[in-house]
Amino acid sequence: MLDSIIDYVLAFENVLWGYFGVPTVIFLGIFLTIQSRGAQFRNLPTAVKTFISFLKKDPVSDRGISPLKAFFACIGGSVGVGNVVGVCTAIQIGGPGALFWIWMTAIAGSLVKYSEVYLGVKYRIDNGNGGYNGGPMFFLRRALDRPWVPALVCILLCVYGVEIFQFGVVTKTIATNWGWDLTTVAFSLLALVLFAGSGGVSRVGSIASALIPVFVVTYISMGAWVLFQNLDQLPTVFGLVISSAFSEHAAIGGFIGSGMMATVSHGVRRGCYSGDIGIGYASVLHSESSVQVPEKQALLVIFEIFMDTFLICTTSVMITLITGTWHQVNDATQVVQSALAQYFPYMNFFMPLFLFLVGYATINAYFCVGLKCAAQLMPVYGKRIYYAYASISLIFFSYFDTTLAQAIMAIAGGFLLLINSVGIFLLRKELSFDLKPENDAVEKPEELLEPAKSPS
Repeated sequence: MLDSIIDYVLAFENVLWGYFGVPTVIFLGIFLTIQSRGAQFRNLPTAVKTFISFLKKDPVSDRGISPLKAFFACIGGSVGVGNVVGVCTAIQIGGPGALFWIWMTAIAGSLVKYSEVYLGVKYRIDNGNGGYNGGPMFFLRRALDRPWVPALVCILLCVYGVEIFQFGVVTKTIATNWGWDLTTVAFSLLALVLFAGSGGVSRVGSIASALIPVFVVTYISMGAWVLFQNLDQLPTVFGLVISSAFSEHAAIGGFIGSGMMATVSHGVRRGCYSGDIGIGYASVLHSESSVQVPEKQALLVIFEIFMDTFLICTTSVMITLITGTWHQVNDATQVVQSALAQYFPYMNFFMPLFLFLVGYATINAYFCVGLKCAAQLMPVYGKRIYYAYASISLIFFSYFDTTLAQAIMAIAGGFLLLINSVGIFLLRKELSFDLKPENDAVEKPEELLEPAKSPS
């Protein structure tokens, strides 16, 4: 019975992404690249400069949170289990060439994500509590004269906000490797998530800013060591990635083989998932920033995508390709662990710790967005209902195979991508991709904001 349900859900995911999601990301990304004259390339140095300027002096304001907290809350959602496990799933199903399409998705999708953040900040409103409410549900009001569309996006973000896939991966990995009781691990992690979510974006950002740098530095260092030990194999592996991206790939070991369309599809969908491209959650989080210039906050997304995809995701895939674990290990949660275990001891201890660091930050970020959306749908009882819904769902799915959870997340993300992309395209003429010199030094005066309203 459960196997049949999983098969139907996977089939629907393949149709949704294969025929709609993948073409949308590719064509919208290409369109925005042409419109912006390659802003993701031209503005990467400016994005890094903006990030460093915030590190040196994080702006303080009476309204909104610091831009760095918004950034780390958002990157806490991007740099997660999807960078370690999700991308390996793409390689296992689509072959090594899926990495090429993950790269292409990041290049094109960075402007899609930039656009949703830009529009989120531009059309956010004062929430009456010293902060802002923003996101796709607000800029879609401007793009579409259909009141039910923002409400639908809120509902989908509530579903997406309960990160059942990463919660399941973290709990299973800890329980399996450390020999702890699964139920105890699940309820303990749930308590930590509820604690983080109750503190809003500020607390989520603070937690992520403490956890993510530790993971990034440690993980990239370990991955770099593995790659350094195999420098002579890098040209061959890169050649395999490029050649496999445009060809059929035969079965090898535990790998079942793939056609080119499967390679493209799984590369793009996992690239969207790991970078949260077009989902809208980044727009919600960044809209809480105290920064008044939309370009300045949105620029951080370009740096975020670069770090997420070209550093972390690429490291995960390259070490599994070089060590051969991508087609030797069937369980995606064990692929990277098995690769690192060839060079580092005690990976059965360290890998669950790594996944907890990034998984916890990601689950917190999504949950925080879900809470905000639930409160907008039902101002009085929304948060209480969402706490109950999230608690039941996270515990329930922690006992099942993560394949079903990942497919459900991909379906919710696919619908969000399609709806948000329509809004971005309709508002394309309102986008600005370059930070003006006068705004680089001085924040513009805050504009008059209308009172917060329900997106419904």
